[in-house]
Parts: sequence; C-alpha cells; structure tokens
Amino acid sequence: MYKKCNASAIIGIDAVRVDVESNITPGLGMFLVGLPDSAVRESQERIRSAFINSEFKMPGKKVVVNLAPADLRKEGSALDLPIAIAILAASEQISADLLEHFVIMGELSLDGSVKGIKGALPMAAMAHSAGFKGIILPSANAAEAAVVEGLEVYGVSTLREATTLLSGILPESVKPETKADNEEINIYAEDFADVKGQSAAKRAMEVAAAGGHNIMMIGAPGSGKSMLARRMPTIMPPLSLEEALETTKIHSVAGKSESQGLIERRPFRAPHHMASPVSLVGGGSSPQPGEISLAHNGILFLDELPEFGRSVLEVLRQPMEEKKVVVSRAKYSVEYPANFTLVAAMNPCPCGFYNHPTKDCVCTQGEVFRYLNRISGPLLDRIDLQIEVTPVAFEEISNNRPSESSASIRERVIAARERQRERFKSIEGVHTNAMMNSAMIKEFCPLTPECTALLGRAMQRLNLSARAYDRIIKVARTIADLAGEENITPTHIAEAIGYRTLDRGNWGR
Repeated sequence: MYKKCNASAIIGIDAVRVDVESNITPGLGMFLVGLPDSAVRESQERIRSAFINSEFKMPGKKVVVNLAPADLRKEGSALDLPIAIAILAASEQISADLLEHFVIMGELSLDGSVKGIKGALPMAAMAHSAGFKGIILPSANAAEAAVVEGLEVYGVSTLREATTLLSGILPESVKPETKADNEEINIYAEDFADVKGQSAAKRAMEVAAAGGHNIMMIGAPGSGKSMLARRMPTIMPPLSLEEALETTKIHSVAGKSESQGLIERRPFRAPHHMASPVSLVGGGSSPQPGEISLAHNGILFLDELPEFGRSVLEVLRQPMEEKKVVVSRAKYSVEYPANFTLVAAMNPCPCGFYNHPTKDCVCTQGEVFRYLNRISGPLLDRIDLQIEVTPVAFEEISNNRPSESSASIRERVIAARERQRERFKSIEGVHTNAMMNSAMIKEFCPLTPECTALLGRAMQRLNLSARAYDRIIKVARTIADLAGEENITPTHIAEAIGYRTLDRGNWGR
C-alpha cells in the first residue's frame, strides 16, 4: 500500500518541500532512496526501535521509502518522524486522513521520544507559504515555529503523540510568545556608564552604531578596547520584525537558537583568533552558516585582530562589501546573508606599548611595521572608523562623576537610524548609510565646495584610496544624521577624517 507524508529540507537558510513516500509490497527488507546521507539512512534502526517501544510493528514486508525530489540531497535526522509516520500509514496502523494537511518533522530516539531539530522556523515558513494547515514537530521547537502567523503549530514529545494527533484528536495549537517590551529587551548587564573617560572612543562607537559602520580600535593593553566593544550592543537600535525573523532563521538553521521563539536582541559574535576560514564564513561538507552570518543584523567582534590568520581575515573582504556569503559546491550553491557590523580591536605592536604615553615600547620599528602589516590595506579600506584608544588617567578612573548611559546614546542612534530609514525607503535592501553605493553617495551626500576642498586636501596628504574617500563621506553623512542636520558640513567631514587613524602615516613608521 502507498502513502505520502509531507516533510522539508534546508537549503541555505530556507526550506524546501520534501515528499516522503512509502510503499509496502510483498517481500522483505527496508529500502531508503532519494539521495539520503548517512544520518538519514541510519534512521531505519532508530525507527525500528521506536516502533517496538511505542507498541507499533515494523511491517513484515518489503518497505520502500522515497524522498522526493530524488536529486536533492537529504541531510540530518529530522526526517525520522515523517518516515515513521509514512510507514505506519502505509501499513494501516494509523489513520492517514490528516496527513495531507500537515508538514511533519522530528528526530526519533530509540524509546520513541521526539528530539529537537535544526531549522524549525524556515520549515514553518515553507509550510505556510505552501498552503498547509499546520506543522507537527518536536515540542522543543514549537515556540520557534509558532512565530509564523497563520499556521497551526503542534509540538509532540513522542511518536505516540504524533499518531494520536493525526487520528483527529487535535490539542490546542502552540501560540507565539508575547514579545517583550522594549524596556525589558534593552536591559543589559553592561552599560557605557561603566566606561570612565574615553569620550572620543565612545563617540566613534556611537557613529558606528548609528550608520552601521565598521570600526577598529587600536591601543595598548588595558586601555578599554574590549570593554567598549562588548557594550556596543547596548546602544544598537532594536531589531525590526523583518530583521528578527531573518536573524532567527539563521540561528535556527545553525542549531544555535538560544531563545524559545523570536530573537529580539541583535547578535554579538566574538570568535577566537584561532577560528578557521570555514568557521568564519560558513561552508563545510554539509554547509552551515559561519560566524559572520550568525552576526547578521548584529555585531562581529574580532579581538586581537592581527592574531587571526591572514587567510581568515582576507575572506572577510567580499562579505563586508556584498553583505552575503555564497558557498559553492559542484552540484549546488547556498547563500547566507552577512550584513554585520565589524568591531575589531588590536594592539599597536607585539609588546603592546607603541605610542603609549608613559610606558616604553621594546619593539623595533621593523617589528611594529610587520605587526601592523598583518592587516592588509584592502581590509583596512573597508573599515570606516579607525580610532586610537589611549589609556585612561588615574584621575578619570577614580572620578565618581557618572558617565553618559547607553540608554541616552541609544536614543540618538535610533533617531539617526529613523532618518536613514526615511531616506532609503524606496531602495530595497538598503537601510543604513554604510550600505550606500557610489551612485547613492552622489544622490544623498552632496558636498559643498568647502567640504570638497577639505576632503581633497585630506586625500592628498593621507594618500587615501577611492574606497576610503567614499567611506569618509558615508561617515560624515551619519555624523550629520546624529546632529539632525540635512546637509553635510565641513565640521562633519573633519570629524570623519579624524576617524582614519591608520591612514595618517605615523603608525609603524
């Protein structure tokens, strides 16, 4: 007897429909076809044990299970439950009347319990767009899938529960969790009020957050670079619904969903400097999102930047420009979004005290130059703000006067982002000043003759590239947005030029 069950498979961060077909005929053995990987082929033994412990019987006949489309490789253990349901329906051990209305996904344990899976949110989105009534999946993933509106989501803990549900005994579907209010979302353990001094560095972080600009801090050990970087999420604007959905999809596919439901805070990823290129950009034999995609719509913090391998840093260049990663294989390619804000920190030399106001550097000029040269010119060009973070004097550290809080900085950042949203509302895929291309810069960032002359002198004196020229204008546009001004003035240009520390020729020379 033939029966079909609806399932899904993940490609990139999206899901596609998979038909699980089961046919039982006279003979012996179970045959799984349709390009399954090892994890899918091993489902046979998990299903046999789950049947025994759930008081079902494996048909004593020839069982053929086809996973269509047959030319799409099926990976992972999430197809256990739909395969088991299709076999039970084909052997007439359960009713199959409701099968056509649901997408079914889940991994089976040997005792018949259903374990969590990766990619629940994109699977639920696929089920909704394909017109299914609902989705049946592990209870551990139900809250995440319930984010999709207009879809009935049922979480099950055992194979028995799934079969009972398909018999027509439908419990109440899982409802999406109520989104926390902004005040609760914006409560962080860290705050910029904790940072003593460093007013110039805090201003640069504010500009970076407001315009989505990449930023690099260079300074001696203990000057507060990491402290500043880890507080940047506290001044970022809240995620929009569209951004939250896309961010949750990426983390769901990677199996790193930390919350039950929608991710409501911007991601902050801080990989170790021993990370490999694949772990950073994604890929592998079974492609998975890398750190830069997990930082999508959030922050990627690279501490001790020169300690990262040269090949690791160079793979960042294209994603920083295109805001996406394309992982290509012989028969297919997958695309992962990577619209992140890079926050990098580094020491100025191997000993860490080059240009220090009170401590002597023990490195030779050549060692300093070679250390800084680990960061290539093309990568530096893509970092909009390059600032020096100097050690804080004792008087400032011991001063009990409160610093400006993250909440007040965030208000200015949100106001600047609103101006950018209004500016780019007719341009799809562009939300911040950092995402402007050359044509948009000409349209939205006209310069007065005074601004042009000032920028021209800086270009000649600092020997800047064309890419650095564009980035100075983008930063100036953000500074103007923070000030609530319509036009870019020489003051804005001068401040933006001041954020090009490593272009000034005084480092490592």
